[in-house]
Amino acid sequence: MSMNVLIVRPDGIGDVMLSLPVATQLKQLVPGVTVGFLTSPIVAPLFDGHPDVDYVRTIRFTDSLKTSRLAFSQGVDAAIFLKPFRRLMWGAWVAGVPIRVATGYRWYSPLANRPIYEHRSEFSKHESEYNVEMLKGLGLRPQPVSPPVLTLTERERAAGASRWSGLPSPRVVVHPGGVSARRWRMEHYRDLVLTLSSQGAGVVLTGSEQERAEFRKVLSLSPLPSSGIVNLMGHLSLRELMAVIADAHVVVSGATGPAHLAAALGVPLVTLFDPRRNNLPVRWKPLGRGVLLRPDVPTCDKCIGAACSYWDCLDRFTVEKIASAITKVSAAPSALTVLHL
Repeated sequence: MSMNVLIVRPDGIGDVMLSLPVATQLKQLVPGVTVGFLTSPIVAPLFDGHPDVDYVRTIRFTDSLKTSRLAFSQGVDAAIFLKPFRRLMWGAWVAGVPIRVATGYRWYSPLANRPIYEHRSEFSKHESEYNVEMLKGLGLRPQPVSPPVLTLTERERAAGASRWSGLPSPRVVVHPGGVSARRWRMEHYRDLVLTLSSQGAGVVLTGSEQERAEFRKVLSLSPLPSSGIVNLMGHLSLRELMAVIADAHVVVSGATGPAHLAAALGVPLVTLFDPRRNNLPVRWKPLGRGVLLRPDVPTCDKCIGAACSYWDCLDRFTVEKIASAITKVSAAPSALTVLHL
């Protein structure tokens, strides 16, 4: 009888991308295993057609305990909580999931019966390595992490390529948004797009509808040229975003989901990390090629705003430096390098 394992990670794109190695290793280590993911409805399309994920269930943080319990029904033999969401751990306990793997360091950890004792707050490993360590709760020996990969159909790839029709090369995706990290200013992204266009690159802008509205405000001062640039902010589904990225030469973004998508699709990236400790590259860097940029300032525990002596930390990334990094990465992409500017 095969085991049905549900991996629980209902948060951001980057978090889920770095959880995929758990599914891959389960397929390698457990013959006949059925692997599912419990994730958010927004992120769920990532798994369409993925060879290591057999089924996907979705949950929202606002869902009731009853909904949480139902998410663990239908023959789930083991649940691996890569992040210990209390309500979901309670739901698995109520549903009677036989094996429940989670950290042993929370006050509600007794809801798990296979606790793992490892402090992620020590930042001694990459997030993907912390994730596969949770397989010890199933009595497995975790293997070295292979970078996650994503799959697209030929139709999706063709549709993504068509978005670049008529644009020059190199093809650069610029993603000015992000939720979990501090962001480079929208004005800087606008100026970067103008610089790239003047250098002959083709640019596609991506982001949410809210980010499109924010970007529109800075465009009122300096409109974009009518050729060489396509603004798709607010107009792409997650799968469509993946397809557009797949046909790019470089992706430029903050420390956010599209950087991890680019890495998993084999597209070089230029990623801007802020200096907060909980955003350290040693734990959160994309597992791909290109350049990761951090401001050359001390690492901070949290952002305290204008009271900080280094409040201008991200402004140290000049448009010229970012444009230069893009040129170098598009010409000769290599293993991910961390640079302090």
